[in-house]
Amino acid sequence: MCGIVGLFLTDPELEQHLGRLTAGMLGTMSDRGPDSAGFAIYSGGRDGVVKLTLRVPAGVDFAGIAERLSRSIAGSDITVHDSHAVLSVPEVDEAAVDEWLAREAPDIRIIGRGSRMELYKEVGRPDAVAKRFGLPTMAGTHAIGHTRMATESAVTVDGSHPFSTGPDMCLVHNGSLSNHNGLRRQLENESATFETENDSEVAAGYLTWRMGQGLSLGEALEASLQDLDGFYTFVVGTESGFGVLRDPIACKPAVLAETDEYVAFGSEYRALAGLPGIGSARLWEPEPATVYFWER
Repeated sequence: MCGIVGLFLTDPELEQHLGRLTAGMLGTMSDRGPDSAGFAIYSGGRDGVVKLTLRVPAGVDFAGIAERLSRSIAGSDITVHDSHAVLSVPEVDEAAVDEWLAREAPDIRIIGRGSRMELYKEVGRPDAVAKRFGLPTMAGTHAIGHTRMATESAVTVDGSHPFSTGPDMCLVHNGSLSNHNGLRRQLENESATFETENDSEVAAGYLTWRMGQGLSLGEALEASLQDLDGFYTFVVGTESGFGVLRDPIACKPAVLAETDEYVAFGSEYRALAGLPGIGSARLWEPEPATVYFWER
């Protein structure tokens, strides 16, 4: 079944409350996906610095690894959030950090990278996952989240959303793709790589591939209507953008709300009910096969 939420702020005054508002939306969708949850949040970045979100397996001496890495890569900075950590490094050292982690700490996974995006996901109830990572205290401009009910695979962190396949880009998905295996092979022939068997990762990889060809997120979503089969709702985040797309028959439920302060998405209206000013928001159900895209 799964649940999706998204919040794109247009009022800077709300940025300090982004995490709290997103956590409330995510928690409300717990019964649509009690197995695992995840979210991506877009917060402040620094010129010339890239943020790598790392997932650290239990039992790994991350403190020791972090100390060794900081000695090897000057200017690196690490902030730990439970089983995840955000590693900020000079952009010119990004390749060197990738090589160092692969060599010195192969059990640590890089699950997201970009100048502004941080990505977190874990097994457990969505409200507990949000609390575990400290989402209510986080600030930023926009965020997307997912609550998962695992129907086609095991309950694992690897199967949890969001999926990120390019810098500052991630996707959450409710539904199922029917042609993802063929599309996976096509993208692998284009040098794409995948970490899981999840069809949602293939959808994210497709959008990254299209954007790598010079398309905007909105144009890439338009192109996906021709190339992706199945039933789905996508909510996608980029460094400065937020997009929504439903399949041509709009199988999955979806609601959008827009005010002068924000644009919000929820699988159900109740995910939006706690947002400020929701009583006067413009509410609508997104049309099938129609791209909705906002950018700041």
